[in-house]
Order: sequence, then structure tokens, then C-alpha cells
Amino acid sequence: LCNGSHIRTIDLLKTGDIITVMLEDETDIIPNPSLDIPIAYSDDDIVIFEKPPFMPVHPSLKHYEDTLANYFTALYPECVFRSINRLDRNTSGLVVVAKNKLAAARLSADARFRPQKVYYAIVGGDVTAKYGVSGEIIAPIARISESIINREVRDDGQFAYTKFSVIKNNSRYSLLRIELVTGRTHQIRVHFSHIGYPLAGDDLYGGNCEDIQCQALHCGELYIADKSGERLHLCAKPNENMKYILEKYNMSECNLL
Repeated sequence: LCNGSHIRTIDLLKTGDIITVMLEDETDIIPNPSLDIPIAYSDDDIVIFEKPPFMPVHPSLKHYEDTLANYFTALYPECVFRSINRLDRNTSGLVVVAKNKLAAARLSADARFRPQKVYYAIVGGDVTAKYGVSGEIIAPIARISESIINREVRDDGQFAYTKFSVIKNNSRYSLLRIELVTGRTHQIRVHFSHIGYPLAGDDLYGGNCEDIQCQALHCGELYIADKSGERLHLCAKPNENMKYILEKYNMSECNLL
């Protein structure tokens, strides 16, 4: 509409005209308002959730009504679920969801608006013994041919680059701050397993499950620009499973809890 009246795409505009665009969507996702997932931020274009562990982002055959998408649809029944970043089912933390096509395109295609994520992980062993207080892992990742899920480091894989620093450590565990230069499937889990420090609780890639039953991985920080270009910095505290390890092994003085 132009000033409340229908307009064609070829019609000329003049200074002061008010243009209204209808962004109508339809969804077939079943709404589930009972999930009650915390919201870190919301505006007209996006909502940022604090996803708990053990919850998928998207529906599947085994998880048809208990996902982040089901809760989003209950909150915003007029919107289609479009997640900008995706976390594994057992990974917790901040997930950005666009409320319309325009916001999704802006966040995915424009580097100025693309979210930058910081992860926190607890890995088995003392990483400083091999890498000191910081390091990087550059190793290509490929899917294991007989599996649709498992990945491995392999020469013919896709380029993958991970940066990390050590926040707390002891002989049993290391708490890491991690930034991804690339975003391959299972990148953090595969890279740290590859160098001999698998994530605590990650039974798929050799992690110790004695203290936690899901991978100790959390998207704890997010830098993102709103539609005006203003830069936002959001934080989410680690989930209770990771807190348990940090407190049990005297690693809780880390400004994260």
C-alpha cells in the first residue's frame, strides 16, 4: 500500500509517501504453549530464546510437539518459524528466530546483521597442558559415510576453524570459551574430540558421561544488530548440568554462574 491505497511495483513514489508491506505467512507447526522457554530479547522482527538442553530446535518424527518451533508457534501463531542459528538437541543457549521473511533474509545474508556467537564448553582433561591458555583448531570435517549424524576430521572434509581460550581448569576438566570461524555440523564436538579433549557428556564423540548426560556445550553470548543497526550483546548463564560440574570440581568462580 502507498498512503493506504494499493500500488503497483512500477509506480513512482514521492518524498513523504508511506509504504506498507504485508508479510503474511502460514505454518503447519503445532503450537505448544506449555513448554515455557525463557526469552532473552524480542522486537518486531526477531525473538531470542534461551533453549534448554534435551530440546530440539525443529520438529521431527520423534519430537513432533516438544521443540522450540512448537513454542514459538504458540507465541506467534501468525509467523513461520525461521531459526537463524541452530543448536543440537542437547546443546543449550541462545537461539535467534526471525518473525518474518525480511528479517530472516537480513540476518542470514547481510554480514552487518549476522549474529556472532560465543560458546562455553567443559571438556575432559587439562587443555593447558598441551595448548596453554588459548589455541586454535584447524581441521577439515566430513560426514562418516555410513552415518547420517556422525562427523569426523578427514582430509577430504570441509574447512573448519575453531578458536578457544581456557577460563578454568584442573586435572579432570577444562572450562573453555569458544568462537567459531566456520560453522560446520558438530564442529566443536568433533574438533575437541580430535585433539584428545572430548566434551564432557558427549557419548557420541568419546566424552566422559560420569557427571553429565548431555554434551557440556552452551551458547552463552550473542552479538547481533537490530533492524536500526544498533549492536546488541546478550548473555545466558550455563544450564544446570554444566553448573553442577563447575561447582562439584571447584570451578564455579568464573563469572558465568
